Parts: sequence; structure tokens; C-alpha cells
Amino acid sequence: MSAATNDSRKRGKKRYGGGHHNKRWKGSRELEVGMQGILITCNMNERKCTAEAFNLLNEYADKLYGPEKLQDNNGSSSDEEEADEEDVDVALKKEVAQLQTSGAKQERRFQALDSGANNVIFIKTQNLESDKLVHHILSDLHSTKKKKSRVILRMLPVTGTCKAFQDDMVKYLTTFLEPWFKTPNCATYQIAFKARNSSHNKRDEIIKSIAGLVGKLNPKNKVDLTNPELTVIVEVIKAVCCISVVKDYTLYRKYNVQEVVKEDVPKPDVTAAKTESNTAEEKEKHDAEETNKEEKKGEEDDDKNVPQDNSEVDKGEVDGE
Repeated sequence: MSAATNDSRKRGKKRYGGGHHNKRWKGSRELEVGMQGILITCNMNERKCTAEAFNLLNEYADKLYGPEKLQDNNGSSSDEEEADEEDVDVALKKEVAQLQTSGAKQERRFQALDSGANNVIFIKTQNLESDKLVHHILSDLHSTKKKKSRVILRMLPVTGTCKAFQDDMVKYLTTFLEPWFKTPNCATYQIAFKARNSSHNKRDEIIKSIAGLVGKLNPKNKVDLTNPELTVIVEVIKAVCCISVVKDYTLYRKYNVQEVVKEDVPKPDVTAAKTESNTAEEKEKHDAEETNKEEKKGEEDDDKNVPQDNSEVDKGEVDGE
């Protein structure tokens, strides 16, 4: 085979994403047990959702933690461009060497990974608390009512992950939930459970087992489905269970960034409406009673007059005789 043919095949692999290079990155960019981050749901258009997520997260992370300090990778981007003219194996060896020398320095503050479900992206976080960051974002959006995204729906922090089997989940949660629910700590709570691409977990059984676990940590922990102090979020995607405990879940519209910026619609004054209704009913009842009294009085007057007429008639007849 000629050298020209070999060069053509090498360029073909680079151009169309062939070889093992693409497969290796696909395997390393998926949600796995042990990760922390943020689950972000969207309505189609995952690419735009990812871009919006990076913009939103970096904006608020810069305020909380300062700008991200990027490591110098010795011009890795220019190396990738030069690799177009090199053999695929040489490019792979160079990239592996860079990763080995820099190690954790390659980790960015936010990294988009495949979540394993449609319309859901997972942003892996590094060196920050995702629950505090998301709460800070929603708190600001709720107070300012300023819309900052178009396709992002919900932002759910993930501060713990485990295998998505009931026994593994209960074992993991036994320790994970202690900071919030173990004596002397206690709170009202609810459990928000959702499973995607997973059929081996039954919702009612999972919720019941978690509730039983929370009750054992402290009997004073009480379920409140209206306005709980804490919400235990359990999101199962394939074989990974994503967990977090959050505040203000109801206030911030289930952590929905589209809903939280809407103006709060004042609830109708049930007490006032009830009072007005009662007043109207009492007036109607009073009028009905007055009417009944008048009718009854009229009937009594008629009853009195009838015997009197009869007696007069009888008396006249007697006298006539």
C-alpha cells in the first residue's frame, strides 16, 4: 500500500472522528457514582441549555468564590491544531502525557457531562458547594424577578451520589442525612423522588424507606407536604442515584428558574370571602325566618277566626229553632 494511501486514511480518521479517540472521551464524560454537581432540566435544545448553564453558574460563582484560576496547559489548544498534521497515535500519546503531568489541574470548576437522560444535563462541580450556589442563584432570581435564561427549567444540586438500588440508597442515606435530621437536629420535610430510564425502583417503596430512615434518626422529624423546612431530592438516572437536601423548595417553585422570576399572585382572602358568605347566608336565613313567622302568624289568625264563625252560626241556628 502506498504512502499516499496511508496519509489519506489518517486524515480521514481525524476528519470524521474515527479511531479510538472519540470513544475514549465518550466514556469519561458521563454521570457516575461519586460525582457532585448540578442536574439541569430543559425543554429540548440541550446544547443551548448547556451554554446558558455555564453563563449563569459562572456569573454567580465569580461573586461567591471569585474568578476561576485557570492552569497553564503549555498551549494545549495550539497542540491540538498542530496534531491535524500528525499521526493519531502521536496525538493521543501527547494528550495522555499532558494529563499525567498536570493531573487534577485539568479539572475545571464546571464540566458538562452526559446525564443518561433526554432533556437533562449534568454539570460536574469542582471545589464548591453546589447546594449553596444553586440556592444563592434562586434567591437572587426570586428577589429581583430578572429572567436570565430561556431554555433552563430546573436546577437541582447533587451533593451525593450512590448506586440506584434500594439497599444501596438506604445504606448511603443513613450517613448522608445525619447533618440535617439526626438528634438533636430535626425538621419538617418532604421527599421529592423521580426516576428516569430506571424501572427497578418503585416510587412508593423508596419514599417509604427514606421516611422510615429519617424517623429513626429523630422521631421529632415530621412530614410536611405543604411548606416543609427541608426537601430531600432523590433523582435516579439509570444506575446512578443523585441526592441532595435543600431549603425553600416550595418558595422557589421546585427550583424552577422560569417560575421563580414570575410575580407572586396574591392568594384570595379566604377568611374575608368566608365572612362575607356567612353574612349573606345569615341575612338570608334571617329573612326566611321572618317570612316563616309572618306566614305562621297568619295561619294562626285564620285558625282562630274559623271556630268563632262556626260558633256564631251554630248559635244562630239554635236561636232560630
